[in-house]
Amino acid sequence: MAGRAGGATGRPPLTERRRAETRMEIAEEAVRLFAAKGVAAVTAEDIAVASGVSTRTLWRYFRSKEECVRPLLTTGLDLLTDRLRDSSGDHRSLAEAILSLQQDDDATPRLRALGDLLRLCRDEPGLRAVWLEAHYDAEAAFAAMIAARTGRPAGDLAVRVEAGVLNTALRVGVEDWALRPDRSAGPSFAETVTRALRMIGGMGGDGRAG
Repeated sequence: MAGRAGGATGRPPLTERRRAETRMEIAEEAVRLFAAKGVAAVTAEDIAVASGVSTRTLWRYFRSKEECVRPLLTTGLDLLTDRLRDSSGDHRSLAEAILSLQQDDDATPRLRALGDLLRLCRDEPGLRAVWLEAHYDAEAAFAAMIAARTGRPAGDLAVRVEAGVLNTALRVGVEDWALRPDRSAGPSFAETVTRALRMIGGMGGDGRAG
């Protein structure tokens, strides 16, 4: 992605990277506070203080205290779309291409935080809305990638259905892993998401379900 700002390496400029790091730090502190105290008991000011930023800065990045968690919810989706965006010459289905990228380790702190956050989403409508909104936005990105791979319009009904099926498989797979009573006892995050993607076969490649 040499055309992106940041030079031939495709890396974003330092200010953009620092902004993304700050957003993620805020997200991780928000999850920690929400898990410890409950969403209702935590204020935006609490999150700002824990993150080492001003409340004004927090509101510049997020529209609500619940939305502070969005970077954590979207980090995996963003990574997938970044890696797959320029792969229109790859004739594998999009699901198969995503399967080849599954390398996450359940032991990473960020993945553990994601699991804790999705548990909170069950009982917190505001957090659940952010999770569903993140997947709604991802669905459009998947449709665009499927269209690029197949030469069909992104607004084509079949493309949109394929993107929706892929998106749902990813969401349900992640939720199945996160909501397991003991995540360490069953299949790993990568194994669970892989199983979910394999259930939908070859959708997202040549336009036919495998």
